[in-house]
Amino acid sequence: MQIMEMTHKCLVPVTDFRAGHGWENGEDPQSRARWCCQQLEESRILYFEELPFEFSEDDRKFLISQRLGDSRLHKNISYRPKQDLLRGFASQDAATADRLHEVMRRYSQNVIRFLSQLLAPYSSDWAVDYASFRPEAEQSRNLPVRKRNDLLHVDAFPSRPTHGGRILRCFTNVNPTEGRVWNTTDAFPELARDHAEQAGLNQFATRSGPGVAGVFQSFGRALGLKIKTYSAYDRFMLHFHDYMKENSAFQQDCPKIKLEFPPGSTWICFTDSVPHAVLYGQHAVEQTLIIPMSALVTPEKSPLRILERQAGRALA
Repeated sequence: MQIMEMTHKCLVPVTDFRAGHGWENGEDPQSRARWCCQQLEESRILYFEELPFEFSEDDRKFLISQRLGDSRLHKNISYRPKQDLLRGFASQDAATADRLHEVMRRYSQNVIRFLSQLLAPYSSDWAVDYASFRPEAEQSRNLPVRKRNDLLHVDAFPSRPTHGGRILRCFTNVNPTEGRVWNTTDAFPELARDHAEQAGLNQFATRSGPGVAGVFQSFGRALGLKIKTYSAYDRFMLHFHDYMKENSAFQQDCPKIKLEFPPGSTWICFTDSVPHAVLYGQHAVEQTLIIPMSALVTPEKSPLRILERQAGRALA
């Protein structure tokens, strides 16, 4: 694997994978894919200067002309591959809505095909989650603190517990002229060491159950309803997401690394272990995948295992 020297050790350029061709230079694709997985599990960001999957210029131009619907209900335009469902776009004529649906469906399929080659050890076990288009200029959004993208945080999904599964996200800047700027800071091992106890890890670990929420879950199951269950890990990670955003001292004083992703670039990371904040940028697409613990190359480096070692007990 060819690695370019970069200013930031967290950013790992991949220069020998091309859209439509896959791995180049004749090396073993499986060993390269495993190496990429290892880099991601070390809380690094894989970076592609040029698009590593098919995405036509016509689709890109059409996509950046689209607008978000009611911002009180939707942060982004979302596409759910399992249900083939598109949400969050401004009301349009039927032909425009159909084309937007088609563009997002095609984007999701192409990026999943690309990731199946790049990260082959994950592909047989992962769960395909949502894709999204982010049409808003991040620097001018007015969102509640817990929904703000410009505050450093690690990801956890309120409606989609993972029970320790990793949140893998692939981003592409489809803006033709402007970069997308992130801040990042110390990765999850350091975050957990310095902040997890203060954020209440031990209380989440020792709590016998999910409290009132657990009563409602049990009642729902008794009625035959399909109820989502949340492990201690899920509950803590949701809390930790909010704790980081609401901790003004952390936001102000933590070390920061600024990363700029230029037009046409793609980057991939586990956003549950790479703290991130979006400072500037408009027009990005993203696909999320959930990687189960059983598919990880180095599961001992996952946030679940890090927190379990720190808490001294199982969390999922």
